[in-house]
Amino acid sequence: MKEHLFAGDAFDPGCPTRLVLDRIGDKWTVLVVLVLLDGRRRFSELRDTVGGVTPKVLTQTLRTMERDGLLTREVFAEVPPRVEYELTGLGRSLQVPIRAVSDWAEQHVHAVMAARDRHDAASGGDA
Repeated sequence: MKEHLFAGDAFDPGCPTRLVLDRIGDKWTVLVVLVLLDGRRRFSELRDTVGGVTPKVLTQTLRTMERDGLLTREVFAEVPPRVEYELTGLGRSLQVPIRAVSDWAEQHVHAVMAARDRHDAASGGDA
């Protein structure tokens, strides 16, 4: 396995740090992490809890998160097959920053929506 040892620079367009920021900044990743912080879940539980995500997009998100080492996928030899997802230590390490951003969003949603309404009214509704 290749070990990457370097200091990241998120402002450098070629820096892999941007790949990590894209992953943890993706809304579906954030929501999946928040759900899995409470423990293992099956695909259908994730889909139902997250809400609004298509099975295809959820599958892509889970595969990418697994590739990035944020979660594990366990398949049980049953009929029909049962698949469960669980955060890794790396995935759980996102708890503090993701909860902080989620809490901020929930606390400030009204102010943001009011600002949007004011902006749209002043600009004639063009977003």
